Amino acid sequence: MQTKNVEPISEILESPRYLPCISLIMPFEPKMGLKKELDHKLKTAVNKIEKELYNVYPPDKSSPLLKKLDHVLSELNYYTHKKSIAIFISPIIEKVYYLDMPVEEKIIIDDSFEIRDLIYSKKQIHKYLLAVLSSKWTKIYVGNSSSFVKVTSNVPDNIVAFKKDISEKVANFSDEKKLKELLLNKFLLHTDNGLTLLLRAYKLPLFVMGTAKTIGHFKSITHNAKHVIDYIHGNFEEKTEPELHEVMQPYVADWKKVMQVNLLKQLDDSMSSKRLVYGIQNVWKSATQKKGKLLVVEKNYIYPAEQSSTPEVIFKKDFSIKNAFYIKDAVDDIIEKVLSSGGDIEFVDEGVLGEFQKIALIEYF
Repeated sequence: MQTKNVEPISEILESPRYLPCISLIMPFEPKMGLKKELDHKLKTAVNKIEKELYNVYPPDKSSPLLKKLDHVLSELNYYTHKKSIAIFISPIIEKVYYLDMPVEEKIIIDDSFEIRDLIYSKKQIHKYLLAVLSSKWTKIYVGNSSSFVKVTSNVPDNIVAFKKDISEKVANFSDEKKLKELLLNKFLLHTDNGLTLLLRAYKLPLFVMGTAKTIGHFKSITHNAKHVIDYIHGNFEEKTEPELHEVMQPYVADWKKVMQVNLLKQLDDSMSSKRLVYGIQNVWKSATQKKGKLLVVEKNYIYPAEQSSTPEVIFKKDFSIKNAFYIKDAVDDIIEKVLSSGGDIEFVDEGVLGEFQKIALIEYF
C-alpha cells in the first residue's frame, strides 16, 4: 500500500485536484491460475482500497469510486493471455490496461494518477543466456538469480557430429592443426546459429564462457557479437552447474547495469534493421501510429508540449505564450500510447540515452 502527494503530470490520466483516484496494478494471468484464486486476490485488494479510501476521504467522495471499481472488476476479461492488469479509477476516468509485463502488486490512493507508477511496479526478472564453449561441446543455459536451466535445441552440441563430414570433404588435407581449426570453426558456427534462434525467442543478455582460444574462434565466426554482454575466460569443462552459477555471480550482481547494456545493444540492433526511432517528436509520431514494441526512456525525462493540427505532430511548449490547454508531459502520453498498443516500457538512468536524445522506440515493423 502506498500513498503520496505529487502534482499531476499526465494530461490523459489527470483528474481534478482534491478528488480521490485509485491505481490498482497486479498480476493477472487467468490462463495460468484458477478464476477463484484471482477473484480472491482482487477482493483482498478491494478491501485494502476501501479501508484506505474511508481513512482519507469522506464517504460522499469514496463510495462513488468504489462503485466504479466494482463495475470495472465485473467486466474484466478472463480470457486474456496477458500477464497483468493496471486499473485507474477517478470520478471522471475508468481505464484498464492488459499488459504483457510481469508486475508486483501495487495500490495507490492519491489525488492524481502517474502512469509511471505502472512501470515502476514492473517486476525485474533476472534472466540471462549463458553459452559455455569448449573444443569438444557447447552447453547453453537460461540462468537466473538462483538456478540454471539447460536449453535443448536441434543444433548438435558435440563436435563429434561434424568430424565425419569434415573428414570426407578434406580427405587429402595434410595439415592436422588447420583441420582441427576448420572443424572447431564449423562446430562453433552451428552453435552460433543455435544462439541466433534462441536470442529471437529470448530477448535476454548473453554471456559466453570458454578458454581464450575457443572464445577467439567464436569471435571470428559469430553473428551475435552485438548481443554479448561479456566474455568470461577460463577452462570450464569440468565445472558443475552450481559451480558455473557461482562463477556468474559477479557478472550479474549489478543487474541494472547488465539490463542497461542489453537495452543499448537492442537499440543498436534495431537501428541497423531500421526499426528504431528516437527523439521526442519521432517517438510521438510512431507511438501515435501504434508501432511501439519497446519504449526506452531516461528516468525523470519530462517534456511539456503542444499538439499541432495533426495528431502525429507535437512541439515544445512555449511558456511565454499563455495557453491552458497543452500536454503537461508528452513522455507520459507516449508511455500510455505504447502500453495501449501492447508494447513494453523500460526506464534507464539519466545520460544513458545521450545519442538517442533521452527517448527511443523499437517498432514492431
